[in-house]
Amino acid sequence: MISERKDDHVRLAAEQQSRQGGYNQFDDVTFVHHALAAIDRTDVSLVTRFGGIEWTAPLYINAMTGGSARTGAINRDLAIAARETGVAIATGSMSAYFADESVADTFRVMRRENPDGFVMANINANTSVANARRAVELLEADALQIHLNAVQETVMPEGDRSFSHWGPRIGKIANGVDVPVIVKEVGFGLSRETVSALRDLGVYAADVAGRGGTNFAAIENGRRDHAAYSYLNGWGQSTPACLLESQEAGIPVLGSGGVRDPLDLVRALALGAVAVGASGGFLRTVLDGGVPALVHRITAWLEHLRALMTVLGARTPAGLAGCDVLIRGELRGFCVDRGIDLRRLAGRSRSYGTAYETPGGIE
Repeated sequence: MISERKDDHVRLAAEQQSRQGGYNQFDDVTFVHHALAAIDRTDVSLVTRFGGIEWTAPLYINAMTGGSARTGAINRDLAIAARETGVAIATGSMSAYFADESVADTFRVMRRENPDGFVMANINANTSVANARRAVELLEADALQIHLNAVQETVMPEGDRSFSHWGPRIGKIANGVDVPVIVKEVGFGLSRETVSALRDLGVYAADVAGRGGTNFAAIENGRRDHAAYSYLNGWGQSTPACLLESQEAGIPVLGSGGVRDPLDLVRALALGAVAVGASGGFLRTVLDGGVPALVHRITAWLEHLRALMTVLGARTPAGLAGCDVLIRGELRGFCVDRGIDLRRLAGRSRSYGTAYETPGGIE
C-alpha cells in the first residue's frame, strides 16, 4: 500500500510539473541594477557555509521519494547526479522503511551511489527518536530533515489526524540525534512564528518550502475518487514570502518551493536563504532525460548562478543578501500586512557594500 502511494506521488508530481508555468511570487522580486557593481568572475565563490555545514554550492536536490522499486531507481539517478555535480541531496520520507525494512535499499542507494556527498535523511514528525537514529544510520546521513505536512495529511485519505504532539517530538529528535536537524514544510510554507518556535525547540535550520512548486494538497486530491479538497490548492505562503519574514529568525533558513530557474535561485538567496532546494523540476528532468539531463541542468544552473553573482557584485552566496531588491505585486501586499520593511530592502547595498565600489567607498 505504501509503495503504491509513493508511485502515485511520483506520477502526480510529474504531471503537475508538465502543467506548471507562468507566474509565481518569485516574479514579484526584482533587483535594482547597479551598472558598476559587476566584479570579476574569478572572484566569485559558490562555497556555502551555515553553522558547521559547508557545501560546495548553495543548491541541493530536495526530498522527493523512496519506498518502492521504481522510486528506488529514481533515488539512484538523483544520487548519481548529486555526486557528479557536488550538490547536497535529501531522500524522500523514510516512513516506508520503518513499516517495511525490505525497502531499505530504495533509500540506502543514495549513499551507495554518492559515498562522499552530503546526504540528508527525511522523516515525519511522528517518528520516534529511535527510528530517527535508524534513518541516520541507514544512510550514514550528514543531516536529518523532518517534514511538516499537516495539510497534506488532512487531504490524504489514509493520512494522520493528530498533530499536537509534533512540536515536542521534534524537540526530542533534535536533542536525540548526533547530526543537525533541519525542519521543512512540503509546499505550504513556514511562517516567522513557526521558524521561531523551531529555533526554540533546538532545530539547527529551517527550510521554508513554500507554495509555488509541487502541490501536495492537489496530489492527495488526485488520489481521491472526488477532489473534495480542491479548495485548498492555493493554501499557504510562497517561498519568497516566507524568506522575507524569516530574515532575523535566529537560525539558518533555507528556501525551496517554486524555484524554476537560476534567477529564482538568486532571488531566494537575496531574500535570506543560505541555500536553495529544488525537487519537482529536477524530478521531471530525470524522468524525461535520465542522469545526463539532470547533470546538465544542475551544471548549467551553477554556471548561471556564478554569472549572476558576478553581475550583482556578490563574491559569495551570502553576499547576495546585501543586494537591493524591489518587491511588487501580490508579494508586496503580503509584506505590508506582515510589517516587512520594503524600503530597507530596496536600499540596503549602501550599508552592506555590494553596490559598486569606488576608491572613495560605496557610491
